[in-house]
Amino acid sequence: MRRLARSAMKVGAAAAAAALVLGLVGAPAASAQQSLSFYVGGFSPRGESARATEDDVLFNNLDFLAFNIKDFNMPAVGGEYLVGLGDLLEAGLGVGYQARTVPAVYLDFVNANGSEIDQSLKLSMVPVTATIRLLPLGHHDAVTPYIGGGVGIIKWKYQEFGQFLATDNSIFRGSFEGSGTATGPVILGGIRFPAGNWNLGFELRYQNAKGDLPADQEFSGSKIDLGGFNYSFTAGIRF
Repeated sequence: MRRLARSAMKVGAAAAAAALVLGLVGAPAASAQQSLSFYVGGFSPRGESARATEDDVLFNNLDFLAFNIKDFNMPAVGGEYLVGLGDLLEAGLGVGYQARTVPAVYLDFVNANGSEIDQSLKLSMVPVTATIRLLPLGHHDAVTPYIGGGVGIIKWKYQEFGQFLATDNSIFRGSFEGSGTATGPVILGGIRFPAGNWNLGFELRYQNAKGDLPADQEFSGSKIDLGGFNYSFTAGIRF
């Protein structure tokens, strides 16, 4: 019941933040600066030392599987609708997609024929974000730096599939999966350059959230850390 209550509070907070942004988006006059922005880049998850807790599945997997957290660096794509709120502020609603499958083998055990006991670890995320940006130089047809923050609602899925070592040291093939929705803060900063009706730029974005893994799948941890940095090239068309 406590877990359900916490989840409900997280979803409620995220919905309230999104509603606030939507309300602000609806407030400006029709002449407000608007744009549709697309991004392509990469996502780097929080490193081993930053996720060093007993509940994180990837950190615990490092005790018996050969792989690196940085192997989960993954491509990221998405889009965002942006609208000006006066001269110095901007609101955004966006969605993205990022995924990576990482091969892993057991550190201290092999098959009877000497081959590796291999499996794959897959993490995919669909972040939906509601953000507010501060544009210190305002909305002008010139170089535009910005900083901002907001809330991210991340639809995620984590899978382990391949060969596994049982408690009696027998080897079997299997597939295990956990999925859900996690909510957390988003912090961002970037710069845009005008090119006709387009804005081209670069952005760095940090997200922080954790997903709850199902107990019946017997993962090596009860959670998966979804935090990390997005770095991307952006291209937006103004209208």
